[in-house]
Amino acid sequence: MRIKRVLRPEGLRRIPRQFSWIDQRLVSRHHIERCEPCALALYLFLVTVADAEGLSYYGDAKLTKTLSMPAAQLEQARAHLIRLELIAYESPLYQVLSLDPPAAAREPGTKNLHKTLERIRAAFAEPSPGTAEKKR
Repeated sequence: MRIKRVLRPEGLRRIPRQFSWIDQRLVSRHHIERCEPCALALYLFLVTVADAEGLSYYGDAKLTKTLSMPAAQLEQARAHLIRLELIAYESPLYQVLSLDPPAAAREPGTKNLHKTLERIRAAFAEPSPGTAEKKR
């Protein structure tokens, strides 16, 4: 068994007065594996500058300069993070979203309801075998 030890006590991280963090679930729930490098750079920046509600106001000009990426690449990175539901965006407001699943997905019985609805939709979408024969 390896024993952990602090290598540089003077460099030990402490929670700063301002609010920011990177959630470990970004790695443990494999979000990071689904992200493109530019999207990760944008996400890291937004997580770093966001307030306690995950909000920040940074314009495209500042972001492209700070992240050294062209405007088109910034737009792609932002769209990628939105598709993955890691951020929300309404110009110029960004919100870093919770990595918790939506409330509906956490409620017991919701999966069964979704399965039931899918079965009902499927039943109405395609006639079952023999249905056409019964009508004759």
